Amino acid sequence: MIDSKEIEKLVLEKIEGTSVFLVEVKVSTSNMINVFVDSPSGLGIDECISISRHIEEAYDRDVEDFSLEVSSPGIGQPLKVFNQYKKVLGRTVEVLFADGKKQEGVMTELNQDGFVLEYTVREKEEGAKRAKDVEKKQFVEFASIKTAIETLKV
Repeated sequence: MIDSKEIEKLVLEKIEGTSVFLVEVKVSTSNMINVFVDSPSGLGIDECISISRHIEEAYDRDVEDFSLEVSSPGIGQPLKVFNQYKKVLGRTVEVLFADGKKQEGVMTELNQDGFVLEYTVREKEEGAKRAKDVEKKQFVEFASIKTAIETLKV
């Protein structure tokens, strides 16, 4: 079976000195290899092909058969590494907290511990007849979330 750490090493070797970053490597028991990479400006097919060829050159298919896919994680996939959070700064994300609560908003600030999520809620102030929209800001620690996903607002 092919080791995912060896694949990671090959990918990092190939992307060193570029803006491309590694998101995740998955290797199934049947040697199906999925490599997810991205970059701040998006990823083209040429970068994926180049990384794929670099990995394929390191293995002999006659010795160990495998299938390989190299791609960008795409929208709707959970954010896994800090560079992905940097990429979506200023965009709408949906956060699923470890306690099961969900919140959607715009990620406006980011640091190594977490990010600021800005969102609007309808609240009825004491003594008021109607609820009104209230802007909220919440600092979200990475440790408190289960998943964060970029969402598209239509």
